[in-house]
Formats: sequence, C-alpha cells, structure tokens
Amino acid sequence: QVQLVESGGGLVQPGGSLRLSCAASGFTFSSYWIYWVRQAPGKGLEWVSVIYAGSGSTFYADSVKGRFTISRDNAKNTVNLQMNSLKPEDTAVYYCAASSILTGTRKSIHEYDYWGQGTQVTVSS
Repeated sequence: QVQLVESGGGLVQPGGSLRLSCAASGFTFSSYWIYWVRQAPGKGLEWVSVIYAGSGSTFYADSVKGRFTISRDNAKNTVNLQMNSLKPEDTAVYYCAASSILTGTRKSIHEYDYWGQGTQVTVSS
C-alpha cells in the first residue's frame, strides 16, 4: 500500500522557521521525484520544490529559492523541507507528492502518481 505522510506543519510568526517531513512507503522511493507543492486558500496548486530521491538533484520555485531547502534520507524513505524566513504568503496546505517523471506545474494533486493528505502551514503574527 502506497503512503505519503506529511508532518511538521503549524503556526509560525513571520521570519520564523518550520521543518516539514514526508514519510514514503509502498513504492521504490529512489526511482521517484518527490515534490512539495502547496495550495493557499482560493488559489491554485503551486509547485515549491522537488528532489530526485536517487541522485539528490533539487529544484526550487523562485518564490522560495534561498529560503527553503529540500533534502532526502533514502535509508528512511523520507523527504524534508526546511523552511526559513517564512512570510505570510507562504501560508498554505503543503502536500508531498511523488512522480516517476519530472514535469512542470500540475493543476491538480491527483496528476501526481502518489500524494499525501497535506499539512497546514500558517505564517501570521
């Protein structure tokens, strides 16, 4: 059974930090691109960052470059997203998703091969 389980969301003040984790199981983790995507209230799905679990290659959206860092632990089948210097506009539900191919922005979480239930991140004073 395929599972992606996110954790680590919460409420943080502007300028603060959070670390999200995604625990994967039920598929060949090292053969997939693992994405973090987010959806703010009333807005579409936004790609945030992606890592290829095999090689560790990473990409970031311009909106988070320099503030967020994605990493993976292949021994634990987990992907982490360290988020620093958080801004109110980072407020969203953050999803972990997996795809066997690297593609551009997708409109729906269901377009990925696998996805989690999401974790809420709220940046507010």
